[in-house]
Amino acid sequence: MNYFELYNLPVSFQPNKLLVKEKYFELSRKYHPDFYGSGTQEEQQEALEMSALVNKAFKTFSNADATIKYILELKGLIEEEEKYSLPNSFLMEMMELNEEVMEAKMTDDPQFTEGIKLKIDRFIDEVYQEVEVFITAATIDELKEEDFLKVKEYYFKKKYLNRILESLES
Repeated sequence: MNYFELYNLPVSFQPNKLLVKEKYFELSRKYHPDFYGSGTQEEQQEALEMSALVNKAFKTFSNADATIKYILELKGLIEEEEKYSLPNSFLMEMMELNEEVMEAKMTDDPQFTEGIKLKIDRFIDEVYQEVEVFITAATIDELKEEDFLKVKEYYFKKKYLNRILESLES
């Protein structure tokens, strides 16, 4: 059973946050291990497993990037620890950005660092705009494989940009 089936939600890159929260509380109460203390060993084990699944689903739905990754995994388009090849043009821009990050760390100039953060935010916005129509769709039912592949590229570009941002802040 996948997370969307468990929560009885349509498969969407942006599941309804209110429904997710409501379902989380409903399922948490239903499968809470304390309610199965007098049950059989099997029932207790199933409650533990379902409770863990409910929590993992909620954690995934609470993070936009994790939800995107989860759907791509469901579609068989992404593998754990996949080494995705980003376009050379993007990598060249990132090389320049990484150089600016190194320079910012050496100069320790807060204004320069803020400028780089803004630049990273603009990059994230740009790559998002390319897939916004797919990500904001109510369901993924109408999307084609090529649309999912664009979302996959967005996911890896954003992941790369987030790593650069983390390195700037560390």
